[in-house]
Amino acid sequence: MKSLVVIAFLAVTYFLYGFYINQYEVSVIPKQLAIEHASSYYDYKGALNIHTDLSSGSAPASFVITSAKLANLDFMMFTDVNMFNVPTTFESYHGNLLVFSAGKYSYLDARLIYYSLTQESIGNTLGEAQVKLADLLSQKTGASKDTLTILAHPYKAGYNWNGDIPTGLDGFELWNQKSLSNRAWGESKLSVIWSLLIYPFNPRLSLLRLYTEPTDEVALFDKLSTQRKIVAYAGTEASARAIPLANYLVRFPSYKRTFEVMSNHILLKSELTGSFNSDRVKVFNALKNGNSYLALDMLGDPKGFVATVEDKEGHSFLMGSEVKLTKGMHLRVKLPAEPKDFFEIVIYRNGESVARINKTETTFPISEAGTYRVQVRVSPMLPLPDAKKWITWIYTNPFYIKP
Repeated sequence: MKSLVVIAFLAVTYFLYGFYINQYEVSVIPKQLAIEHASSYYDYKGALNIHTDLSSGSAPASFVITSAKLANLDFMMFTDVNMFNVPTTFESYHGNLLVFSAGKYSYLDARLIYYSLTQESIGNTLGEAQVKLADLLSQKTGASKDTLTILAHPYKAGYNWNGDIPTGLDGFELWNQKSLSNRAWGESKLSVIWSLLIYPFNPRLSLLRLYTEPTDEVALFDKLSTQRKIVAYAGTEASARAIPLANYLVRFPSYKRTFEVMSNHILLKSELTGSFNSDRVKVFNALKNGNSYLALDMLGDPKGFVATVEDKEGHSFLMGSEVKLTKGMHLRVKLPAEPKDFFEIVIYRNGESVARINKTETTFPISEAGTYRVQVRVSPMLPLPDAKKWITWIYTNPFYIKP
């Protein structure tokens, strides 16, 4: 009898707490029905590192595409593992969603994402793929104009990169959802279990609690960007297979939910038109050149955010640009709205913080050459048993200011 009373008490307490956290709004900015692009630029968001049931995913490509459309993505890139002669059946527009078919390949102890704009084959076997990748990695920075080579999860246990980062690599995943979740498990298993328990009541809060700052990846990013051009990416690692036998039980977390956590936002000077061939090149070039920023979208839609370097002649330069230093040059940053929680815009030069601003729009004078990037942090009050927590909402790719 006592056992039944205890179980009933715990069940009631659990559901009452669930009702409490169900009221918590994760977003740090007001939700808007119509969100405007940043002035002079067009903001499009997309997901990279996505698996279907052709490799480690739990659903066919058609299902994943539907999930991406429900998550309001503008583009996505399939990266099934060790797929040779990648099928391009789905590489096209699906409604307003632009789909790329790429691949993710084993290389040494790591995994590399490879995409060819000319649809050049990576090879027919893993050996041929590795020879092709070795050739690409040995080239000078930016030498290959028609391929995109990204190091996935550089510090994920069992798949980490050892040694120097090759010059032929376009960039690496600063954020990788599965890597961050694994890190959270290593730091506190109890906290991760608690996140799973509250998932039915507030999925966004549950996933937000798993977020940990990618300190090692940021340190690598700052180190490399002072030496050469490098691009940071966000990888969803979407497979919907966190639960064993997901194919037969439940896809968890769902593809749609995974796509809503974080994404890559590219900024274009002209809008996408719906023409697959021209739009594919636009998106590819923006991703390759680093005309983009990474956002934790579950904290709020960042569309309308912009960071540009401007000179006194009125010229404006996007993230990823290499610009010669001139008098009167400044870095302009604008948020889409004022966060309801405490926030700060942090400006870095060569990996060192040089300014912290608590305004939605700011200009920072650039008087020295160097590599500049912007980070936007917020500090929301999370429900009990948590408290205030600093969380990065936005990472920009660098501006390279030359002497």
